[in-house]
Amino acid sequence: MSAQTSSYRDSREPASDLADWTASEMLEAYGRKDVSPVEVTQAVIRRIEACEPKLQALYAFDPEAALRDAKESEARWSRGDALPLDGVPATIKENIATKGTPVPLGTAARPLTPAAEDAPPAARLREDGVVILAKTTMPDYGMLSSGLSSFHPLARNPWDVTKNPGGSSAGAGAAAAAGYGPLHIGTDIGGSIRLPAGWCGVFGLKPSFGRIPIDPAYYGRVAGPMTRTVKDAALMMRSLSRPDARDAMSLPYQDLPWLDLDIDIRSLKIGVMMEAGIGIPLDPEVRACVEQAVRLFAEAGAEIEEVPPFVTREMLDGLDDFWRQRAWMDIGSLGEEEQSRVLPYIRQWAEGGKSLTGAEVYHGMNQMLVMRNAAVAATHRFDFVLSPVAPIAAYPAELASPIHNPEEPFEHIGYTVAFNMSDQPSASVNAGFTAAGLPIGLQVTGRRFDDVGVLRLSRAWETMCPAKRPWPKF
Repeated sequence: MSAQTSSYRDSREPASDLADWTASEMLEAYGRKDVSPVEVTQAVIRRIEACEPKLQALYAFDPEAALRDAKESEARWSRGDALPLDGVPATIKENIATKGTPVPLGTAARPLTPAAEDAPPAARLREDGVVILAKTTMPDYGMLSSGLSSFHPLARNPWDVTKNPGGSSAGAGAAAAAGYGPLHIGTDIGGSIRLPAGWCGVFGLKPSFGRIPIDPAYYGRVAGPMTRTVKDAALMMRSLSRPDARDAMSLPYQDLPWLDLDIDIRSLKIGVMMEAGIGIPLDPEVRACVEQAVRLFAEAGAEIEEVPPFVTREMLDGLDDFWRQRAWMDIGSLGEEEQSRVLPYIRQWAEGGKSLTGAEVYHGMNQMLVMRNAAVAATHRFDFVLSPVAPIAAYPAELASPIHNPEEPFEHIGYTVAFNMSDQPSASVNAGFTAAGLPIGLQVTGRRFDDVGVLRLSRAWETMCPAKRPWPKF
């Protein structure tokens, strides 16, 4: 079943339904007292209640608490004490702790213990006045590019509910595309923001490692915004990038010009990586869509050069070994009853790590460094690198991965994973659609720590893209 759509809206004109307004539009309207945070929150709640039975994107949805927060925001606007994101509805991925809400990590195997405090990304958004509507769903332990979970209901893609939203930020991608408010935040360790953003047709930024403080921190793991527009993601980065001492791996804080999104394409040297070098072959429709984007950048004056693939089978298989062993450390320590509650696909995959030798695990872990060095060596000469986000469009909703084989779990992340290891900022921005109406993501990767640059080039493409379509409606 595919979603029904409305006519395309010019981005300069607010939508008739408040749920479809951008964060920028909401903040401007609040300042003029044209609408209130309560009215907006009520509109988003109506959208959720209409769509959520089909999409199953949310966890811990609390409309009463959201309305209380919206009323407090309304009072701040009335007093002239508005905060930077005051009254803008938002969702937060389930694995980012919010005080008082259990963090099951997508699996039925974990106890439902309420979190003692907000994790850094949730704390920054709450401090800046967002109205937190809900958490968003994810697969077991965040180790699938899928909306399949042993704890949460199966999440689906708003563009076609027979398809997968991707993952592991599955609910966040679906919520952004469906208009569950303008601001959403996911996490990414191998593509978990960019893959669902690409398959759901929204913008998703995997920032430089350490740019957004996170807790717990881990090699390659980041939090980042998932929004309908680049500007809304930039608004989030202004808040999310503020420091937090709990993340000992975070970057020194920089007051960056997040909202300065202009860029001169004529001055840019852009690399193009059309082949991942490993994994699922690139689908012809995805190739044609990304090639069209490259042509338009060339016509706008950018210097274009091919980037050969650099991720090898040894790198990907080594990382797979390391991640399996890491997952088995969590799952293997559970009792037999708890282990039986883990999604069978994930349990089977993780069990592959229990017999690995110390040398094999070390070799696998070392492939993160090998991948890091290869990514920087291949891309450092370019201002930006363009590529597909994924080799295929969204796949059937019920599958754990495109191949659905735990012995070949990562054949679809060849374009994304290396840039987690290399610390480089990397985004997915919609490039167009398949003949069947499924979104295709364009990956924009910058030099290490050039998060603002990635936002700027993504915004440039957002204005250039000829394949805009209305957001899905039910």
